[in-house]
Order: sequence, then structure tokens, then C-alpha cells
Amino acid sequence: MSKVTLFGFPRSVYVQMAGIVLTHKEVPYAFHDLETEMNTGSHISLHPFERVPILRHGDFTVYETSAIVGYVDDAFDGPKLTPWEPQARALMNQWISAVNGNYYPYLIYHVSHERNVFPQLGIESDEKVVAHAMPKVKVCLEVLERQLSRSDAFLLGPNLSLADFFMLPIIHAFGFSPEAQETYPRLPAISAWRERMEALPTMKRFRAAQPPRGPILHARRWVETHRPKY
Repeated sequence: MSKVTLFGFPRSVYVQMAGIVLTHKEVPYAFHDLETEMNTGSHISLHPFERVPILRHGDFTVYETSAIVGYVDDAFDGPKLTPWEPQARALMNQWISAVNGNYYPYLIYHVSHERNVFPQLGIESDEKVVAHAMPKVKVCLEVLERQLSRSDAFLLGPNLSLADFFMLPIIHAFGFSPEAQETYPRLPAISAWRERMEALPTMKRFRAAQPPRGPILHARRWVETHRPKY
């Protein structure tokens, strides 16, 4: 097998999505930590929009998380995470789009950055950013709770899919905020789903391989370049 390398920084929820899918498919891969290279020429040469993750498989390189996990699911053996049935596949893609368009922006970009990322760097939270996001966070969690309360086990029902591995890092990372710690106990379907997901052998292997949850040092620049203004 040609060498597989995943580029990113460990606390990126999108890098985690890709790493979890690689782990689930039992694809051996090397991790290249871009923490000290973010937004430099070496990073831009991999991703012209200065994002993560990036996957390299032999002489093939692909960026954008949806493209990466779709490629991994198609290119490697192991349990298939993309449904063949058109309606189930559409619902999977609907959830992935919702993660990108709603769950990530509000649970992570707004709240988690203010509650978990910036304080670890000695930067005070912007309460206006959190206040703007929380009504949208509430809608996101209510939608997820309704879906999981009527599913058999996972987002699409009894079968695990890429949608679950997109959602889990978002719900996990948001869980470190005081807002989540207050809210999650009132969401039994989400809590039960999290327990099922974390009990998977995939997640046990993935969590065991992760470094300690240290500060995101390059996030100091986000205060000027990344932070929402309200």
C-alpha cells in the first residue's frame, strides 16, 4: 500500500473527522502536525485556502474533509460508511452539510473558540460572540436530539455512516464548554448516542492515539483574522 499521510493539527475537529474515518477503515497513516507551519508557504502548497485537513496517498493529494473521507471510504477496504441507497445517501449528505453550515459555525467557531481555545491562550472570551451563537446552538441541538430520539442507534438509523463521524467531533469539542455541560444532561438521545459512539473500537483506538489536549498556539492570530464581530 502506498503511504498515507494526514496533515493538520490535532484539535481541529475536521482533522479529527478524517482521522476517525481512517482509523475505522483500518488504514495505516502517518500524521503530519502543521501547528508550526500553519499559514506558511509549506501549508499553502498543500491547501491554497490555508485550511486543514489534507490527505496524501502516494502521489495523490486531496483537501476538504468531505472529499477526503469520501475518497478513503471508496479507496480502501473495510466497513462501508456511505449508503448505497439513494435516499439514505441523500440524508447522510444532508447531515454533513448541516455540520458544515450550522453545527461547526455556532458550536465550534463561535462558542468553543471563545470558551475553550482563546482562554487557554490567556485571551478573554467575547461574550457577544457567545450570546449571538447560543440561540442557533439551541436549534442545532434540538434538531439532533429529535433525530436521534427516533433512530435505532445512529444518525441514519441502525447503520453507522460518515454523518456520525462528522457530527461526533463537533459534539465532543463543544462538550468542554460550560454551556454544553449545562445543556447535555437535558438531551438524553444525544447523550446515549455519544456513549454508543465512544464505545466503538474505532473511537477507543482513535482517542488512545491522540496527544494531550494542549493549546492551539497558532490560534492567537484568530483574534484578528478569525473572530466574529458583533
